[in-house]
Amino acid sequence: MPNPPFAMLATTAEVLARPDADERLLTGFERERLQRFRRPADRDDYLAAHLLVRHCAAAHLGTDPADIAFGQHCPGCGSTAHGRPHLTDRPGTHLSLSHTSGIIAAAAAPVPVGVDVEHLGLRTNDPATLQHVLTPAEAALVQGHPDPTAAFLRLWVRKEALIKLGRTTLDALTGLDLSHLPLDPPTAHRDGDLHYLELATPTAVFTAAATLPVELVPLAGF
Repeated sequence: MPNPPFAMLATTAEVLARPDADERLLTGFERERLQRFRRPADRDDYLAAHLLVRHCAAAHLGTDPADIAFGQHCPGCGSTAHGRPHLTDRPGTHLSLSHTSGIIAAAAAPVPVGVDVEHLGLRTNDPATLQHVLTPAEAALVQGHPDPTAAFLRLWVRKEALIKLGRTTLDALTGLDLSHLPLDPPTAHRDGDLHYLELATPTAVFTAAATLPVELVPLAGF
């Protein structure tokens, strides 16, 4: 029986403070991208997320992070310098990662998995934004919610997680209606064949989705 899906949610500072936060674990193309970030905070977020997803993969497989054959692939352009994370030598292990303004998330699973995290201060709720992301029913829910920003982000991170899961694309977001799901959900819930793990912190909104239940594992567990 393969290990069940699990996800981790942490701050960038927490990951980089660990003694095993070694930039040398990254591939050459990842280190090259690190050097292109102009803002140190963006660089740190990228580094922490790419380290955390390795630790997730290593824990899932019972191996050392240094032995993880990490790769990325963009299904849109075919590039291997960005896109969905994967293990080049283990197609049966699935990964996902996300980072935003000092907060990062990562997941590993024996089935496709998608995670997304967004900072509560990063999005607006102007009509043009809603029109390009939400269905009319979803936009009405957001506009009628006591906290429209949090409501919009709940829908946004769900859709981003589903993109990473391979269930939709950026171009198809306005055709994906999730208005039947609660905007203030329980931590774990299900919709059809998908299991959702969802959290809201004082600063961020997080979603993980997979066809199996996803467990949240604390960083201290590594």
